[in-house]
Amino acid sequence: MSGAETRSIEFEQAAVESVLGGYETLPGVRDEMMDADGLPRAHWVPFLSELAQLGPEELRRRFSSADRYLRESGVFYRVYDDVGGGERPWSLSHVPLLLEKSDFAELAAGLVERAELLEALLADLYGPGTLVTNGALPAAAVAGSPEFLRPLVGVTPRGGRFLRFYAADVGRGPDGRWWVLADRTQAPSGVGYALENRLAVTRALPDVSQTLRMERLASFFQTFRASLLKLDSTGEGRVGLLTPGSLNETYFEHALLARYLGFLLVEGEDLTVRGDAVHVRTVAGLKRLDVLLRRLDADFGDPLELNAHSRLGVPGLVEAVRQGSVALANALGAGLVESPALMAFLPRLAESLLGHPLALPHVGTWWCGQEAERADVLAHLDDLVLTSAFGTLIPGLPRRFSAVGADLSPAQRKRVMALIARRGEDLVAQDIACVSTMPVWNGDRLVPRPFTLRVFLAATEDGWEVMPGGFCRISESLDARAFSMQRGDRSADVWVLSDGAVSSATLMPSPESVRIRRSSGTLPSRAADNLFWLGRYLERSEATLRVVRALVGRLSEVEPSSSAPLVARVLGMLSTWGAIPRDLARANPTRYAIAALTRMDLPGALPQLVRSARASASVIRDRFSPDGWRALLDLEGCLTAPVPNAASEADVYERADAALRIIAAFSGLASENMNRLAGWRFLEIGRRIERSIAILRFARAFAEPDAPRGALNVLLQLTDSQITYRTRYMIMEARGPVLDLVLLDPDNPRSLMFQVQRIVDHLRVLPGRDPDAPPSLAERLVARIQSDLIARTAETFELVHFDVLEADLLKLSDEIGQHYFIQGPEENVSWPAAT
Repeated sequence: MSGAETRSIEFEQAAVESVLGGYETLPGVRDEMMDADGLPRAHWVPFLSELAQLGPEELRRRFSSADRYLRESGVFYRVYDDVGGGERPWSLSHVPLLLEKSDFAELAAGLVERAELLEALLADLYGPGTLVTNGALPAAAVAGSPEFLRPLVGVTPRGGRFLRFYAADVGRGPDGRWWVLADRTQAPSGVGYALENRLAVTRALPDVSQTLRMERLASFFQTFRASLLKLDSTGEGRVGLLTPGSLNETYFEHALLARYLGFLLVEGEDLTVRGDAVHVRTVAGLKRLDVLLRRLDADFGDPLELNAHSRLGVPGLVEAVRQGSVALANALGAGLVESPALMAFLPRLAESLLGHPLALPHVGTWWCGQEAERADVLAHLDDLVLTSAFGTLIPGLPRRFSAVGADLSPAQRKRVMALIARRGEDLVAQDIACVSTMPVWNGDRLVPRPFTLRVFLAATEDGWEVMPGGFCRISESLDARAFSMQRGDRSADVWVLSDGAVSSATLMPSPESVRIRRSSGTLPSRAADNLFWLGRYLERSEATLRVVRALVGRLSEVEPSSSAPLVARVLGMLSTWGAIPRDLARANPTRYAIAALTRMDLPGALPQLVRSARASASVIRDRFSPDGWRALLDLEGCLTAPVPNAASEADVYERADAALRIIAAFSGLASENMNRLAGWRFLEIGRRIERSIAILRFARAFAEPDAPRGALNVLLQLTDSQITYRTRYMIMEARGPVLDLVLLDPDNPRSLMFQVQRIVDHLRVLPGRDPDAPPSLAERLVARIQSDLIARTAETFELVHFDVLEADLLKLSDEIGQHYFIQGPEENVSWPAAT
């Protein structure tokens, strides 16, 4: 070895030691980075050397950039234990788990074998049932599971497979062997978050990731996507991702996968079964859907034949499956083999179904529904973990019960032992898993933490494809016996290191194969509905903010005695809208304005309006730009931030002004960045209808012939038309010119006529419109409004005309909902009628 090579090795060793700085492994626990002699494993050395060259300050900056990427991308996880089910920002552990290619290949081979076993098991349990008949499986271990769906017995899934996507949670024991901790066959989650973890870490460490050459993930997604597309008999490449909805804990992942794979994100209410085939409701009519990637628990899939209380499923879905007209990944009922009860029998079943034992062991499991196993569990209770046999609530035990026998109090121990003796079928006992640790960056140095790894497999025509990586969950506790993102654990990227060139596969098609198209595909009715109401809620928020700003702005500059009539009108408007309470008798205008800005309990106050806007946007995350989403979060943050105890008129005015600027920014993003397709048009129609209603109400309140002095000036403020009016007239406000500008001027973007003309333009080009058919009712309604405005002059407007026009606009909104959305969300109610 030359002197230069020796110096290079010594430099690398010194660099590695500098970044390890006090890293201490746990006694009796295998560490992924350090060997038993306290030295870094060979495949970790290049990575540690790269980190050392960056230095602590640069590492902190790089890791902060990864967190910023996740935050700005809106990556979140819903936490059910939070009040209201809050969204928690995604928690990333910045140091990836490094695995050697040979090590991962051995793990992957064992999981492929296990996937084949579970597939064969499902085929028997939903088919001939020979395993139960010949006594290889107790009937109670199958029928006791709520995931055994009797309506699916005898039904062969379209394409012949029950499992098309499988995941296993694994951990490495002290002896270095991988052990399966749990099977995921219902609707495995985490693959989308694994993709986000990869994007965040490689953006933060681009030079490091290129140097180490880890296996890429795109080929796995490409293969999985292709396998599902082959099941589509329509030839249109339309695959749906069936989600329970935006309140699901992993909804962000659903939206991400739909966008990344080019699938249609749908909920149960988007789908209908007609003629034993599944169709998606779109703004252009029903479109057949032959393939569904299911992220909804099977029992909720069909309220007709499965869970009658489900409002998330599709009536008739089971019959469509029975007729073979739709393929589900995974098949309904596939969650049966997730149950810990069946895990106890897998080693024996492998001999009969595969002809040989499983190469990859799983954690020792004993089902307490058998006498010998029950006695053995009671004898060794302190050394075992007790949990539900079928993942269900056990009467007399806490929800999500899982406990180490040695940790039970005397009273709990007595209760559990009685339950095992009385209803042992409900419980399983498992060995306590001692999993290995991996390094975590705590802000200053690397520290060891226990982890589990979820590996994903996709079924193809050529067998199982294993994703070269996975979803790594890291526990904050050193004595980790359970891992849960719900409880605040972190996740990490997983790098399977290659000793050669890595695949350059990508989901992006080659430039030569791209077919030019200008459509973004199918727009489900529900998505259009939420875009429509997003526009309405934002416009309603803007109108309320303008009223609040007027209340504490110009009105506060004049003498109270002269402004009292105008203040009374403004407060009456806010009260009618439900934006201010009725219990602030004789309060000054500022207190009312603060209530409109901050009260969470008032349906018309700004926090509720913005929350409704965000709720509408949250269910179309797959169609929403990150910039638009951040604008909504900024708006919500602006309006929910605490107001000073002694807030002045200036404080309130500044808050309202800041919120209006954010709405203006969102409107600019929609105007400049959204393609002029159907989704944008429904957003625009919602905005235009809501703005029209607001203009009419402003004009009715402040342009009456007997309105108090200064009312016309307030009307110009609320419609943002002061500058235009001053430029044209250079005189004090007069009713005729003001009404003409606010109501009839087609060139004023804040006028009623301008809004109506835009609605006419949008309705004319919406999908599903037959150019040879007579105009729809919605088109006739808006044409009547337009002709009424054309026929009038400012001087001929009377109060009754305002009421008629508003009624027509509300009827127009209802007609659009009936025609395009089938049925709007229950919360999408109109403003209270004006009094």
